[in-house]
Amino acid sequence: MMSIFTDQEKIKMLQDLVQIKTVNSNEEEAAKYIAKLLLDHGIESYGVKYDEGRVSLVADVKGQDFGKLLVLSGHTDVVSEGDENLWTYDPYGAQIVEGKMYGRGTTDMKAGLMALVIAMIELKEEGADFNGTIRLAATIGEEIGMYGSKQLSEEGHLNGADGFIIGEPSGMDSIIYAHKGSLQYEIHSYGKSAHSSMPHLGIDALQLLVDYINLSNEKFQEAFAKGTNEHLGDTLNINTVINGGAQINSVAEKVVMKGNARTVPEVDNQVVLDCINQAINEINAKGKGKLELNILQNNYYAISEADNTLIQALQEASPVENVQPIAISGATDASNFGRISANYDLAIYGPGSLSLAHVVDEYVEVQEYLDFINIYKKAIKEYLAI
Repeated sequence: MMSIFTDQEKIKMLQDLVQIKTVNSNEEEAAKYIAKLLLDHGIESYGVKYDEGRVSLVADVKGQDFGKLLVLSGHTDVVSEGDENLWTYDPYGAQIVEGKMYGRGTTDMKAGLMALVIAMIELKEEGADFNGTIRLAATIGEEIGMYGSKQLSEEGHLNGADGFIIGEPSGMDSIIYAHKGSLQYEIHSYGKSAHSSMPHLGIDALQLLVDYINLSNEKFQEAFAKGTNEHLGDTLNINTVINGGAQINSVAEKVVMKGNARTVPEVDNQVVLDCINQAINEINAKGKGKLELNILQNNYYAISEADNTLIQALQEASPVENVQPIAISGATDASNFGRISANYDLAIYGPGSLSLAHVVDEYVEVQEYLDFINIYKKAIKEYLAI
């Protein structure tokens, strides 16, 4: 397949992007880098500001005639590298060793994003024949809050989209067509401090949370048993963090617990919230202490057809035989993209492995990254065929 860039140029572009530190912030610098790259090849773009230093990027390449709108999406933010001393290689060095590029965000998901950007540029420069529009949506804040995809969806930047390729790491062997929703929340428990030798003078905020956990688990069990999804399985809820109390000989005055539910259409986010609120209200009605709910993230499931035409185009473009459509529990920006249309083609397919996301010594196979550029180009042309 014809290529505008050399492999070394493509590799350098990814290294440049990885070297921009975008840990849950500073995405504007990454957006500016991509915007300049696009403009160098005659593609105009515009930024969508979320907050200071946080800008998503949108750009179009139009085909020969009216047709489908295909969105190519990836997020520019990454999670923290943690303790740099645990890394073998500089987490922002993008060093290549034995065919692997190491660095935070290489797999999740700057390799997928840059592969989509390069595919878009090369199709434009090659004068590829296709109908419709290719639209890049490089989002901010996917790792915490999915702020960029929510903003782009709510403000209409993606209206009319027929399909979405999200370059999250999947490896070549499988394409994700559906995933569960994600509800992240906190339960704040307020009690009254007292000496531990006289607990009757206080209200134990920790015990309130224990009571809540026991009661909510009963409600979850009953509600979750009412429905399962043929693709995604069951809704589940996990209590993940508890912080609180002041010292060992004092009744805890305040405790905060965090939880994360993974939801399916039959037992969705609202069902989980109803269970939580019912449990809170029953405990608060006793008049001893107080529980409050704080919702951190409320993103719904994303489901397309396993054999949608976009997935078929990617399967045809892939050098791997029998690429399998799969559903996963993890959430992506597709949670917000689904707000635009009830029927859309979804394909989450990109270089890297989910097992390498967020880990020390994260890396992506350089050749896989390069291969995905060609896969994207072929699939885009097929999906938007004249």
